[in-house]
Amino acid sequence: MKTAAVIILTDTERKTLETWSRGRSTPARLVLRAKIVLAAAEGKMNDTIAAELATSKPTVGRWRKRFVTLRLAGIEKDAPRSGRTPAVSAKMVNLIVRKTTQERPDNATHWSTRTMAKAVGVGKDTVQRVWAAHGLKPHLVKTFKVSNDPHFVEKLVDVVGLYLNPPEHALVLCADEKTSIQALDRTQRSLPLRRGRHSTVTHDYKRNGTTTLFAAIEMTEGRLIGRCMPKHRHQEWIKFLKQIDAETPAELDLHLIVDNYATHKHPKVQSWLKRHRRFHVHFIPTSSSWLNLVERWFREITDNRIRRGTFRNVEQLNQAIMAYIERHNQSPKPLVWTAQADEILAKVRRARKTLDKSQSV
Repeated sequence: MKTAAVIILTDTERKTLETWSRGRSTPARLVLRAKIVLAAAEGKMNDTIAAELATSKPTVGRWRKRFVTLRLAGIEKDAPRSGRTPAVSAKMVNLIVRKTTQERPDNATHWSTRTMAKAVGVGKDTVQRVWAAHGLKPHLVKTFKVSNDPHFVEKLVDVVGLYLNPPEHALVLCADEKTSIQALDRTQRSLPLRRGRHSTVTHDYKRNGTTTLFAAIEMTEGRLIGRCMPKHRHQEWIKFLKQIDAETPAELDLHLIVDNYATHKHPKVQSWLKRHRRFHVHFIPTSSSWLNLVERWFREITDNRIRRGTFRNVEQLNQAIMAYIERHNQSPKPLVWTAQADEILAKVRRARKTLDKSQSV
């Protein structure tokens, strides 16, 4: 007849086991194991311990033996498991990864789980697991463009310098136009959001004209100057500059950060700027809209007010935009820029190096 192993505890072991057995944040499995060992140290048999702790006799016997052999370490951590044999070999994993990253399927721009499964001879679920393990998402693509502006460095340093160290007795404003905003009306009434059901809109719509939003956001306070106009020619840009001039303190210089749109460089615009000496225009590098902070606000108003809005005419759209600007200015927040120019330049150099390397392959 088998007899249970005798357990004699040291003072340290008993104290540790008692702590584990009472710990509120201790994992339940470790609490049970500690209680099993403490009960065994009192000389109780396995069947008695199992009945008291509402567990099985084999469980009591297993952890009793583990403690005798490995002491505290034996019950604190689970024994390593061999695990099942991988369902797909390392060779197949490498093949799937290589084909995903270096090849394209016939008559398609990217792989799907089914086309890859057919190409390599495994199930689509296997392909999905391999992609998930290696962070591969062939169906997704991110847009980017590295600026080829010959004066990229000078413009970048100039604009970032204004963001990080705004000049005294001056305002820094990021300005731009959001063109061709459509006044869209749905062909049927939408259904509201309810418990267990998304809000709905019809897939088709009626176009009721477009407007252009001219906006300039001031960095230190986040206050916004905006205006909607039907066109975006140099005439409208001058009108907007006049509005900025009228709505800002006359004693302050104005540093305007804008993109390289031809309207901003029109001869009549240049002539107007020469007559208004407090305006200082700073052009961001080409293909670098991310450097103009007003783009952040354009994304915000698009997501929150325009994209899912319903507008029967342009006037209604303009009213909604101006109401959004008014609400924004009731509690504006400063714009914060933290990236240093040298950090951005280092990223751009790495991007160009990667592009050059990929084009040479």
